[in-house]
Amino acid sequence: MYLGIDLGTSGVKAVLVDAAQRRVGQSTAPLEVSRPHPLWSEQDPKDWWAATGRAVAGLRAAHPDAMGAVRGIGLSGQMHGATLLDRQDRVLRPAILWNDGRSGAECAELERRAPTLRAIAGNRAMPGFTAPKLLWVAAHEPDLFKATAKVLLPKDWLRLRMTGDHASDLSDSAGTLWLDVGRRAWSAELLAATGLGEAHMPRLYEGCQPTGTLRAEVAADWGVPPGTVVAAGAGDNAAGAVGVGVVAPGSAFLSLGTSGVLFVSGDRFAPNPERGVHAFCHALPGRWHQMSVMLSAASCLSFAARLTGVADEAALLREAESHGGDPGGDPGALVFLPYLSGERTPHNDPHAKGVFFGLTHDTERGALARAVLEGVAFAFADGLDALEEAGGRVERFLVIGGGARSALWGRILASALGRPLDYPAGGEVGPAFGAARLARLAVTGEEPETVCQPLEIRHTVEPDPALATALGPRRRLFRRLYGDLKSAFREADGA
Repeated sequence: MYLGIDLGTSGVKAVLVDAAQRRVGQSTAPLEVSRPHPLWSEQDPKDWWAATGRAVAGLRAAHPDAMGAVRGIGLSGQMHGATLLDRQDRVLRPAILWNDGRSGAECAELERRAPTLRAIAGNRAMPGFTAPKLLWVAAHEPDLFKATAKVLLPKDWLRLRMTGDHASDLSDSAGTLWLDVGRRAWSAELLAATGLGEAHMPRLYEGCQPTGTLRAEVAADWGVPPGTVVAAGAGDNAAGAVGVGVVAPGSAFLSLGTSGVLFVSGDRFAPNPERGVHAFCHALPGRWHQMSVMLSAASCLSFAARLTGVADEAALLREAESHGGDPGGDPGALVFLPYLSGERTPHNDPHAKGVFFGLTHDTERGALARAVLEGVAFAFADGLDALEEAGGRVERFLVIGGGARSALWGRILASALGRPLDYPAGGEVGPAFGAARLARLAVTGEEPETVCQPLEIRHTVEPDPALATALGPRRRLFRRLYGDLKSAFREADGA
């Protein structure tokens, strides 16, 4: 039996997987995000630990015997978060999250200090990455910066609580801007550019390697055997890829979660930083991947439900489904820009804002909901364009994430992207399931290809030519709007 734990932005998921790779059970505990100032996004690490405890307790209550048979635990987590610790491993401040946009000026300073950053890290400096956050702390909270002895990514802080070890995997660490991604090792040059050294960093492991064993008191509390192996694990997207079997070169997935991701697996380091494409290590040895990332995806639907007073996203989706008679919904020009937390690929703009354009007295809630679904799909299409500029066509995508449950959204996405979308059984717990697979590899030493098989495809959504035609004018307006409003976004933030 293997346990996968995924520390997301909106909650912690835990999944139990048996030796036949059947999901025995799963449990979720919610998390909140603090936004105390414009562009800020933070969480208190103690809330991560409490939520992890609740998720594991849910599994233990439902499956006590299975928990008692756990042999390994794998970790997955939201990437890029800066968790600052002092010499006694005490948390110095709330963790600065992946969708925090405060460090725009520090990105420019980092690239000035490290002209080779893009070649070494494979990525341009963006506010979501970890390194610019530390420059911001050094400039605005210098006492805390001086007191910082270790910087851990979110899931790796959970590991510290679980095992007492400062350790990380290469896929998650590739998102810090401190890793030499091609060499799969910390870069002394990039660390020095932020006033840090390798002593501030955790030890590095491949995702399928063991990093330590569970502390006795944690094992007793969770109801798992003492000495249970903890695998290095992966960043959420790499873990999701392992979970759905996107490990062969050219295979790809679309993640429709809080954020939105297009992920393409490869066997070489292939950066394209100029277009905001991320090039990271994969969770398995000798593999890398490329991603386009949008900061707000399914979270846009949650926002719209809250804004319009709907009880939940499912109710809003029903209104979107019933809105309009043609395949694209209302033939008017209602367009939504989904930049509620700024944007990464392809704009790299922390000042970008969410926008409804084309409102009239006759605009209905269903029209707003459909515009949100379309706006997210158009942003994915922009990301696909950026990915394919680096070379090679992506033929189809597996779909994972909570938003994958919407059939309407699937039709809109497939038509906007012009690609078939494959929906795997169990894709909604992809990262946690991938973490459990990595735990198995850490315990058994099996070949990754034997364990990381693609999931069974439940159904496929093909692009709808009529819907694609209906979406065309709104996508063209969508792309024009960002360019027309870019300077206004910056002005609104005083930039």
